[in-house]
Amino acid sequence: MEITDWYIGKYKITNKVIATAGSCFAQHIGRHLYKNGFRYLDTEPPPSFMKRERHNDFGYGIYSARYGNIYTAKQLLQLFDRAHGEYVPEELYWEKDGGYVDPFRPTIEPKPFVDKDELDAQRNYHLSFVREIFTKAHIFVFTLGLTEGWVNKNDGAVYPVAPGVSGGSYDPKKYFFKNFRFNEIQADLIKFMEKVKTINPAMRFLFTVSPVPLMATATNQNVIVATSYSKSVLRAVAGTLAERYKFVDYFPSYEIITTHVNQGMFYNPDKRTIADYGVEHVMSQFFKAHPPPRRAKKRPVEEDDAFDVQCDEELLEAFGEKA
Repeated sequence: MEITDWYIGKYKITNKVIATAGSCFAQHIGRHLYKNGFRYLDTEPPPSFMKRERHNDFGYGIYSARYGNIYTAKQLLQLFDRAHGEYVPEELYWEKDGGYVDPFRPTIEPKPFVDKDELDAQRNYHLSFVREIFTKAHIFVFTLGLTEGWVNKNDGAVYPVAPGVSGGSYDPKKYFFKNFRFNEIQADLIKFMEKVKTINPAMRFLFTVSPVPLMATATNQNVIVATSYSKSVLRAVAGTLAERYKFVDYFPSYEIITTHVNQGMFYNPDKRTIADYGVEHVMSQFFKAHPPPRRAKKRPVEEDDAFDVQCDEELLEAFGEKA
């Protein structure tokens, strides 16, 4: 706990508009930025009539828009392309419980949509807010979570969970498992940043790596070995991009949590999820480099009581059954 020099910020973010996306650990970053008075961007806020305790159930207040968890770089790139009409996947609906869910955010609402028209309207509405993020934000924070994913063989669409887990059905003739490699992840992130900068040249990027290990793997490896591979690749990509580009920074939340020096003390008893005091310690290191705005209005502490991290990664246990 005496280690204090974890991070030196490459650029100032205190008075900048900040957007977030990524795996479920990224939810902590956005929440703490907002709570500490930063100019946190939420383009898709909840309707005024919805009770606070229901916000998370419908994907509100988790990220800068209601896209849910984005685990891979390819998902992020495809989200940008879908929002800007550069990519229209062939599969726009998964059937579930007599209704329909969006394959790219199947758990964004507690119940399936009644019909396809309703889903289409909600999707188009949502993607308009995604476009808004990339024009309004000054800083885009993305937490890399996984290298493993499921891909549509016909058009290359990448999903947050395996087909059949939260909607649809798994068909080995239609889908395949992919463990993304260093060069693929790096290329996807570079392409994503290039596209963002065509519409917002001043945008800067801050990458982190999720310290949450895999619950299961679709490879034939032990899940701990698979986790080591995945996090190592993601860390290498993030570090390489931060060294290569002046507008890219890396924050070591992964190292702060997982280092042997801390002996796993920041994990909950399940040895996987991160304890609240671990998150607080990580963010305290972040705020040493990026102090909260002096006169900013702080978010009421009581609102935190309604926050519950929404993590699809528990659903990934089904991956092992699909491989």
